Amino acid sequence: MTEDTKCLNPKSLTCYQFQTRLPELIGSEENLIAHPHLDQCPICGALLADLESISEAAHLLFPIAEPSEGVWEQIESAIEEEKGRLEPEDETQ
Repeated sequence: MTEDTKCLNPKSLTCYQFQTRLPELIGSEENLIAHPHLDQCPICGALLADLESISEAAHLLFPIAEPSEGVWEQIESAIEEEKGRLEPEDETQ
């Protein structure tokens, strides 16, 4: 069995292989707690728990806030005003 074939079976992943795939797995919204590697590896389970704690703490520090209504119009208006100030005046007048 080659290393590549071994990687296709989640139960046979080494810690290195699992941790290398961890960002992809987290982004996939897969239920990582049920991942077969974690059934057999308390080290990776502890790592995942730590990462989840860090993520929760980061969300508390920097809550995601939606911009208020009209913010994009205000930004666009400010950009247009700035463009108008920076455009050279017509020198033929």
